[in-house]
Amino acid sequence: MTIGSVGRSLELFFIDGKPEGMQTAEVFNWTGHVLLFPRTRIKAALERKEARYTGVYLLLGEADGAPLAYIGEGEDIADRIRSHDQKRDWWTQAVLVTTGANTLNKAHVKYLESRLVEIARSVKRWELENANTPPRPGLSEAAQANMESFLSYLLMTLPALRIDIFQEFAKPAKTQECEAPINGTSHSPLFELILKKHGLNATARLEEEGFVVLAQSNARLRWVGESTADGGYARLHEQLRASGVLVEQDTHCVFAKSYAFRSPSAAAAVIIGQNTNGPKAWKLAGTSETFREWEARQIDAAATEPA
Repeated sequence: MTIGSVGRSLELFFIDGKPEGMQTAEVFNWTGHVLLFPRTRIKAALERKEARYTGVYLLLGEADGAPLAYIGEGEDIADRIRSHDQKRDWWTQAVLVTTGANTLNKAHVKYLESRLVEIARSVKRWELENANTPPRPGLSEAAQANMESFLSYLLMTLPALRIDIFQEFAKPAKTQECEAPINGTSHSPLFELILKKHGLNATARLEEEGFVVLAQSNARLRWVGESTADGGYARLHEQLRASGVLVEQDTHCVFAKSYAFRSPSAAAAVIIGQNTNGPKAWKLAGTSETFREWEARQIDAAATEPA
């Protein structure tokens, strides 16, 4: 369900001229069309022609301080959104997914709805208000392949709109021999974070997906930092426990899977249980060189290489 590592051209259009307003997203050579809008712009959004098309939609918001979503489909999405506007008061954003020429049919969107619910439940980043995972409709082999391709483009596009409900940051555990090489020539260096006082020992690699803490690394059992100042990382610590990435083991948590963090600081904060300067905390394995020093060395080396 991937579209390879070839570069893609994504066009984002700010309909209202500002990033917090309505936006559309399209990818060159993809028939899909994505419309994102805040609930405050629901009238203008539903007046657009694509809102009357057949497609799938996401309702995004919060409940009890945790992210909540609902995934649905319809032959006239505007009618479905109007119904939800009366029955659901928690959502603050909506995403409508259609095609430019309205070529999706009922079976197509039921398939996409089912797959999106499956993926969201597998990733476990957001709670879903959907009571069940809808069954996949019977599609021909060719139609199913087409929908999987459509889905690949959609999953590439949504993160550009800052929608991470389907992003999988947990990674299967790898042996050292299987680690992806950097620039196809050598392994990414191994970094370690060791706090003997708290019995913490974690290892990580810098990869394309982010700063990847490797499986079997351990972390603080609970968040001990100031939740008001570090609420984002505190919430991430809780999410990783709830999703099974962090598993309680005696007095610590253990990474059951490798996990890609957005930065060394995010990784360090979750491991230590409080806000931490990651570039200083992580060391090149077997040395006293910090990640920050190693990174500076890479930049200096790049500056001296011939163009």
